[in-house]
Amino acid sequence: MVVTTSFWNGKKVCITGHTGFKGAWLSLMLRQLGAKVCGVSLKAEETSLCSILEIEKIVDSKHQDIRNFSSLKEAIDEFSPEILFHLAAQSLVRESYINPVENFTTNVQGTLHVLETIRLNPHIKTAVIVTTDKCYENNNYQKPFRETDALGGHDPYSASKAACEIVSSSYIRSFFSKTSQGVATARSGNVIGGGDFAKDRIIPDLFRSYTSNSKLQIRYPHAVRPWQHVLEPLSGYICLAENLHKNPEQYSDAWNFGPQKELLVSVQRLVEKFSSEWGSPCLQELDQNEHPHESSFLLLNCEKARDQLKWESILSFDDTLKATADWYKKYNSNPSEILSFTIEQINSYLAKRNTHTCNVEDASRNLINPF
Repeated sequence: MVVTTSFWNGKKVCITGHTGFKGAWLSLMLRQLGAKVCGVSLKAEETSLCSILEIEKIVDSKHQDIRNFSSLKEAIDEFSPEILFHLAAQSLVRESYINPVENFTTNVQGTLHVLETIRLNPHIKTAVIVTTDKCYENNNYQKPFRETDALGGHDPYSASKAACEIVSSSYIRSFFSKTSQGVATARSGNVIGGGDFAKDRIIPDLFRSYTSNSKLQIRYPHAVRPWQHVLEPLSGYICLAENLHKNPEQYSDAWNFGPQKELLVSVQRLVEKFSSEWGSPCLQELDQNEHPHESSFLLLNCEKARDQLKWESILSFDDTLKATADWYKKYNSNPSEILSFTIEQINSYLAKRNTHTCNVEDASRNLINPF
């Protein structure tokens, strides 16, 4: 599906969690498409992408905790958006083991508050509730998960996101099927890209290793993940929202947005490719400490998005790692230019996606690397 300004120009859009990694990229992406963006979130951390790009000077921001229903509703109602993307969450698996109550209240109760706000606000015509690929009951069967597969979760984070899916499905069937409001859930995960500085994530750890000249601690070098650039699932959320807006009855459902199977690679290979793009080998060692459970294999089946939304991932593994490494290198060498560089990456990606969508078979042969 083509992503252009024709639909988004002038649309009022609210993003919960706009100060997060994906939220900051989505805010800037929608601004590039001409949308009027409002963000509702906790305050941005000083080292976050939101702070670095000064996103809160670009979008109308309100600092609210989604666990406080009345304050959240008031903030969203005041902006009166037509479209809402719910990204606010506690998003770290390891953190969910440390603070499980905060994890569940933020992710499950927070999502419930967002859904209830949507139900009570007739101005909101379309909403995309973002969860994760980890919402599936993962027994390491080495098969891609479809939207109809069983939900579950070993760790608190995964379980909380499975619960978000169940709550969202209940609201869709109980309330939104009887209105003109379109609400859907979007599942993706393991996104990488410039500007992620979270702890216990491999790309931020790599960047910190290089800039501090310290050894990278690797927990699970042979764990396989479906890596994708952050702009890939965000383009899927945008495509889904546009379709939802035009036909809420047809698209109010759960949707997977994952990479091609070729991007299913090990943590060790990811480290090696990033190091190659950075231009020097990475000092690394195996972290021998005891770690909480993490799934060793995860992949999504995205046939539904491909067939019904005309969406699929378009970046190769090499393109994904090059774009990511280029962002960190630019930030490390010339941070004053990072906003314009980030916008260039967004515009180049959108141009490639639209060309790819228009001619899926021939586009990859006719395009240079857009980054």
